[in-house]
Amino acid sequence: MADQAPLQQSPFHSGEQDAQARVGKRDAMEAFGKIAIRPFMPDQHRAFFEKIPFVVLGSVDEGGWPWASIVTGGNGFITSPSDTRLDLAAMPVAEDPLLGSIKNGAPIGMLGIEIPTRRRNRMNANVIAASETGFSLGVAQSFGNCPQYIQTRDIEFIRDPSAKIDRPAADRFTTLDNAATAFIERSDTFFVSSFINPDNGLVAEGVDVSHRGGRSGFVKVDGNTLTIPDYSGNNFFNTIGNFLVNPKAGLIFPDFETGDVLMLTGTVEMLWEDHPEVTAFKGAERGWRFTLDHGLRIHDALPFRAEFGEWSPNSLMADDWATSIARQEVEEQRNAWRTLRVTKIVDESSVIRSFYFEPTDSNPLFSFEAGQFLTVRVTPEGNGPQVRTYTLSSAPGDPTYRISVKREPGGIVSNHLHDSLNVGDTIETKAPKGAFFIDALEKRPAVLIAGGVGITPIMAMTRHVLNETVRKRYTRPLTVFHAAHATDQRAFTEAFRAAETDTGGKIRYISVIGNPAVHETLGTDFDATGHINADILRQHLALDDYDFFLCGPPPFMQGVYDSLRGLGVRDVRIYAEAFGPAALIRTADEGTTPDVPEPEAEMAVVKFEASGFEQSWGKGDGTLLETAEAHGLTPDFSCRTGTCGSCAVKKLSGEVAYRVPPTADVAEGEVLICCSVPAEGSTTLVLDL
Repeated sequence: MADQAPLQQSPFHSGEQDAQARVGKRDAMEAFGKIAIRPFMPDQHRAFFEKIPFVVLGSVDEGGWPWASIVTGGNGFITSPSDTRLDLAAMPVAEDPLLGSIKNGAPIGMLGIEIPTRRRNRMNANVIAASETGFSLGVAQSFGNCPQYIQTRDIEFIRDPSAKIDRPAADRFTTLDNAATAFIERSDTFFVSSFINPDNGLVAEGVDVSHRGGRSGFVKVDGNTLTIPDYSGNNFFNTIGNFLVNPKAGLIFPDFETGDVLMLTGTVEMLWEDHPEVTAFKGAERGWRFTLDHGLRIHDALPFRAEFGEWSPNSLMADDWATSIARQEVEEQRNAWRTLRVTKIVDESSVIRSFYFEPTDSNPLFSFEAGQFLTVRVTPEGNGPQVRTYTLSSAPGDPTYRISVKREPGGIVSNHLHDSLNVGDTIETKAPKGAFFIDALEKRPAVLIAGGVGITPIMAMTRHVLNETVRKRYTRPLTVFHAAHATDQRAFTEAFRAAETDTGGKIRYISVIGNPAVHETLGTDFDATGHINADILRQHLALDDYDFFLCGPPPFMQGVYDSLRGLGVRDVRIYAEAFGPAALIRTADEGTTPDVPEPEAEMAVVKFEASGFEQSWGKGDGTLLETAEAHGLTPDFSCRTGTCGSCAVKKLSGEVAYRVPPTADVAEGEVLICCSVPAEGSTTLVLDL
């Protein structure tokens, strides 16, 4: 059959529509669903079903309870005599509730899944014929399905699927025993069936069955209650939509090692995106809680075994419950120093070296945003403790932290890291901070502009966009400009080139080299020469509505900012991260009010209570940090711009004014001394330093 014209009526019922509206996808899914959901099978779906050795089916028993079942007959047990019919030459095992639902007219949900390749297709159907050896399904809705969160496995049959075997009687229960609990808690795969009954009777419609997967431990068990995260999917919301109309579910957990199946049916409670368990679970966009009504364990129900292959990349980017709970506990310690261990060291260029870190304890790493920095404390030989901030070049979802450090001439800490830090060594860190990060799901294209080692947050942002491409199937368009003195000083060039290829050009990389070698050629080794200025930007950009992200040394930052403003880019579209004490000098957009500095005291006395020092201070004098340093004090600090929070000190009395508005979080009763001075009207300021 040729592809049909779009459906005239909505393929979604009210529950699905409500769920789509909740995430802002209602109109888009209505248009897409009318094309993607068909009342027949495309030829590729028919061929797919005819080669898979088992299917997952959803049904509803006479009591109105949904069940998920697995039916297998080996390769070729399914045939498709037409694009609206499938014939299955197999029946469920004797104690499967599905057996009682195979009768003419009964609604059936169907999922075909090819575990070795992660391919799958879905169908909502009705039984149109049945015999002792098989049954036939008539298509109501047919559609493809995304392969996310499926772990690959290699299937091997241990017996003929049609062979009759003696198996122990099924275990029937209303309470999960220890064995069932332990099995669910270590599972990485299950299937869920749901349906609607619009008349609130026992007549079932819209039976659906779908796959759920994640890390082992992604299902939490509390007595008879299971808590399940719900990840980003195709936005059809077939399962969630059914729950909103009829909060019942049937679950099947297959044991691929023994062939047993654990079948559960019960009621469902939705956990939306603002639920604390959802917000704490990395990767979850919502969740649901299942409470058991009754269930059964069928022994040796599967005639095959399935050996684990590899994790889905999506599963690895999400939490399990143990990790989620541990992260909630560790997040309470974000302001404390924590010890990390070096796991790997990689030279990214002639001057930049990357260090990978993992926790020394069993707790997960602190969460962070792509573009934030890590505060580190080390003690180089011959020096006291030194605090510095380095932007993370890894992305959320990566298994380790990574900082990429440029060796600076005379740099106490950078040279210590390059020369003395080895795999297995430890450093002290505080949780990542900073207000310079990207929204990977924003529709507006972004331009990321880096100078030298300023490429580190740009790398993190790009990796984050790539990770979200896998998870959400959307790539925010990026154009990356990287300026370096020479090609051997560039970092991550191969990674950026790979991103170009992997995204089909949705991510672009432009290398600007200040002093190329004589043997290097434009268009092969680099894309432009000189400095990033208005001419280069015009050459490689169709100036449009972009978000611009800038990072690099202060002169570079200011030059690029001024070029962008000269090209008519609004200030509010330019986000920047500057190094060291220099802050970007901005010009306000027309019609906006520029920030007014907080009024400073004319004269004041600054007391460092713990140290016993007292200092007169006059308007125009240095910051409180500089005043402390003049007395020989060595408080913690790093950025000097109010971004890292390392210099926080308890204020005992008086008030401060900030010369640079801080972006770091400041606890009640604390001040950031790196960018503050006595405030107007405060004649005496007392600090616990």
